[in-house]
Amino acid sequence: IMPPDKKKKSHHARQSGTKAKKKQNKKDRREGKGMPKGQNPKAFGRSSAGLTARVQQRRKAEIQERKLHVPLVDRSYAAKEPPPYVVAVVGPPRVGKSTLIRSLVKHYTRYVLNEIRGPITIVSGKARRLTFIECMNDINSMIDIGKSADLILLMIDGSFGFEMETFEFLNILQAHGFPKILGVLTHLDKFKDNKRLRKTKKRLKARFWTEVHDGAKLFYLSGLEKSGRYPKTETNNLARFISVAKFRPLIWRNTHPYVLADRVEDVTDPERVRLDPLCDRSVLLYGYLRGT
Repeated sequence: IMPPDKKKKSHHARQSGTKAKKKQNKKDRREGKGMPKGQNPKAFGRSSAGLTARVQQRRKAEIQERKLHVPLVDRSYAAKEPPPYVVAVVGPPRVGKSTLIRSLVKHYTRYVLNEIRGPITIVSGKARRLTFIECMNDINSMIDIGKSADLILLMIDGSFGFEMETFEFLNILQAHGFPKILGVLTHLDKFKDNKRLRKTKKRLKARFWTEVHDGAKLFYLSGLEKSGRYPKTETNNLARFISVAKFRPLIWRNTHPYVLADRVEDVTDPERVRLDPLCDRSVLLYGYLRGT
């Protein structure tokens, strides 16, 4: 017990040491002084205002220069009513090509499509139409699609990775002008571990950029809904990107005119066909002249 005549010492705050340092840093942060931990103040200061401005100006000019392209005349779309843009869905078997087309058709038209029997043309804007074509898994179909498509939806099985058909198709595109490509990663619902899913996405995205170009857009589609289509939000994101995508006229295509037949109609007299099934047929092809 302290004697009543003895006074208690007043508390002296520490002037140095770890505790005092922490207290001072806390006070500085509260008052907005000092730099956050881990930042070098010299790295954020301007050594010379004029030099920094010149570097920034030069960098800005380089970025603008990279964006410039040689102006090309798109002769095929000079008509009053331009032809629909051809959107080709390409990928190996069982990757979800038909499901993607059905999901996009449902998004644009609100119509439930049960079976795909050929090219499907839909209206996606006031003056914009799209023709969806599913690419068959053979070399001839790939060559035709590579020559005629304006936009490629390249489908990749996320649970398997890139397949030989995908590399074959990319080689074909290089010989025919290389149109715009959007990657679509499917079967992501097969991953139960989120960490493994993130790693797979990162790996496939890096490989996709290597094969196409840096910054190429890659969309992710998870599992199917009860309706048998992809989730609305994911389909909506992809559809919005397709609706506003801009296409540059390709030099190869401008020098190689072609007609893409949207519809084939047999107009032979039925009586002739009944009498002779092997008789010569009269066939009408409907389509747009594209290219020069």
